[in-house]
Amino acid sequence: MKLPQFLIIMTSIIPSFASAAEGDAYARTSPGQIEIKELPAARLMISKSEQPYFSGNNKLFGKLFNYIREKEIPMTAPVEAKINPGVMIFYMDATSAVRADLKPGAEVELQNLDARAVAAIGIRGSYSKENYEEGLASLQDWLKTQSQFEVIGDPYGVYWNSPFVPFFLKQSEVHIPVKVKK
Repeated sequence: MKLPQFLIIMTSIIPSFASAAEGDAYARTSPGQIEIKELPAARLMISKSEQPYFSGNNKLFGKLFNYIREKEIPMTAPVEAKINPGVMIFYMDATSAVRADLKPGAEVELQNLDARAVAAIGIRGSYSKENYEEGLASLQDWLKTQSQFEVIGDPYGVYWNSPFVPFFLKQSEVHIPVKVKK
């Protein structure tokens, strides 16, 4: 059996094989689907850069990874990213979210986030600027046909899989914060 076939079988049989994460912060949007979904309240770890997210030298992941390793916080999914300027967000698992010993670091901010609604589109493929922009354009076009929703924030990327998942199996999303018009 060839490696790509093995990886496809393993990710079908054992979903956790597709991600090195401890757990998902919220439900995924399936690739090709568009939906409005409610995201739960959460505690976040945030790293910022003046560089755009898709630039290779923003070091956002490393800052957050070092923080969770040092503080013994499990990795969760997804990782979220604001594009320009670059911001990367890790979610805390439920146990870490209530730890009193966790404080902001030199390169990592902590933030509590209320529940919120987003328009979401699911994407399959590499975590590239082109895939993000294509998903964003499709989601924005769909929102133009949904007169009951108002955009209330900037779009951002959502990335579900570890770097070890082959590009053709990776799942991501684009989210746009929304609310129901009154």
